Order: sequence, then C-alpha cells, then structure tokens
Amino acid sequence: MGSSCNPSSVNGFYNFLAQGLDELHQSFISHNFMSVQFLSEVLSSLRSFHSQLTVLVQKLRLPGGGKWLDEYMDESSRLWDACHVMKSAISGMENCCSAASTVASSLDTYQHLTPEISRQVIRSINIYQREILVLEEENKSLMETRIQPLSLCLNQNIPMESKLNGFSGFRGVLHAMRSVSSLLLLILLSGLAYCWSASFFQQRDTEEHSGFECGLMDSMARLEQKVGEEIEQNEGQSGILLFEFQQARIAMEELKEALERTREGREGFEIEEKVEKLKSWIGMLRCGVESIAGQTDDLVDEIVQGRKKLLDMSSYM
Repeated sequence: MGSSCNPSSVNGFYNFLAQGLDELHQSFISHNFMSVQFLSEVLSSLRSFHSQLTVLVQKLRLPGGGKWLDEYMDESSRLWDACHVMKSAISGMENCCSAASTVASSLDTYQHLTPEISRQVIRSINIYQREILVLEEENKSLMETRIQPLSLCLNQNIPMESKLNGFSGFRGVLHAMRSVSSLLLLILLSGLAYCWSASFFQQRDTEEHSGFECGLMDSMARLEQKVGEEIEQNEGQSGILLFEFQQARIAMEELKEALERTREGREGFEIEEKVEKLKSWIGMLRCGVESIAGQTDDLVDEIVQGRKKLLDMSSYM
C-alpha cells in the first residue's frame, strides 16, 4: 500500500482501510473473477488490516483491562472462527485436487484407448463429479451452521457516533474493521467454500456506517457492488466460485464428453489434448490452494499472537 496513510492514528487507520479496499477493487478488475491471485490478495489485505489494528491499539494507550479489550477479543474470535471454516473448505478442495489428478493420470497407463477403457474412466469421472456435489453441500452446511451465526451477511446495530468515539476512537475503528473484515471474509468464503447468490453482497445501509470516514464507506460500497455485479453476470452462480476450480471442473466435463465419443466408436484424437488441459488446471488449482492454505494458517497464528500481545499489554497498564 502507498505511504500516504499512517495507520498508527484513528483517522490514518480509516484511510489505510479505504486505500486497501480501493487496491482490491482495482485487482478485482484486473484478474479473472474469483481467481486464486485475487483471493490471495484479499487474504493478504485482511492480514495487513488485522496486524495494523493490533499496532494501533498499542499507540492509543488504552486503559488496562477495559471493555475495549473484551470487544477486541470478540472480534478477533469471530475472525478466528471464520478462518477455520475456510481451512475446512480448503481441505476439501485439496482432496478434490488429488481425486482429479488420479482420474487424469489413469489415462497415462493406457497406450490404446478402447471403448471399454473409456467406460472405466467415465465411471471414475462420474464418481469425482458426485464428490464435487457432496463437497459443495458440505460447504453449504458449514456456511449455514458456522458462518451465518457470525453475522457476516447481516447489518449490525452500530452505536451512535458519540459512542464510536469511545476509547479514544478505538470503538469506531473496531466497528469499521468488523465491517471490512466481514466483506473480505464473504469474498473469500464465496470463492473457497460456498456462495448462494449475488444477494450475498447486497450493499449495506449507509446509516450503518454513519460514524465512519466517508472515504471508507465509498471504498466498501465500490468493492461490494463490483463483486455482486460479477456474480450476477455469471448468472447468479451458486456453489464454489474459485476460478481455477471452475475451470478444472469444466475441463473434466470436456474430457468426459470426449471419452463418450470414443466409447461410441467415434474419433478420439482429442483425448490427449483434453487430458493435458485438465492436468494444467488441476496443477494451477493445487498450487493456488496450497498458497491460500499457508496464508490462512499464518492469519490464524497472527490472530492468536495479537490476542496474547494485547492481553499481556493490558495486564501491565
């Protein structure tokens, strides 16, 4: 991020959040819809915002053991819970990568593709495709049972502006962070776990953020609106939206269709091309998911470290 924002002050932190969201908006425009690269940048921004929030607390010299600490702990706990849902979704996707690789590699063992071999591989593809549907249903259940209670999708009751100024402005900062992290977590979970529809990203009432800096409100609205529009343009697609995951899914279906033509005795010269395309997308998906898994683990560690640091700091105030 640029050097124009000094996140060690309350106003500077608002500007820091706004600038980070603006950069994500530009990144979203530049990359494929819900690509690994974009989601990685979202996760990186979330880590940066959380880290700077911890730094800001230390700069504000808040009273030891105050209610501000309870509110910070509640918010960091919410973030921690959401990260573990992401980790569960990522684990399921890693398993699907392994299953897809097995299907693609199975064709390497055959020098001549016969109708019988095509039938065998098609059966394997059908099993894989059913596993994908099961994964999406499991992720949908995760979102309903573990994410919905965290109120990422709901407008929150924000205190009046006078209350947002409490604790040297920290309460307002914490509510801003809650709104920003909710948006970023929804983007990540839509890509990696499950998205019902574009209504996931319905713009929040402007009154909800009446105590926040206007630039931050505008930045949140732009990113939220853009993500919602892209989902609408993708016919309001539900399920796992990750671009590389969807491309691997399409490549698997194309291979299946080519094998069906071979099984029916029609020309099968395109099989090798379809297999290589599938392997390529699986490889990109696997690398991307591994990278995001590592970042998520780092964020979980940073949340734990931040909680410990502020708890220790508060006890010595």
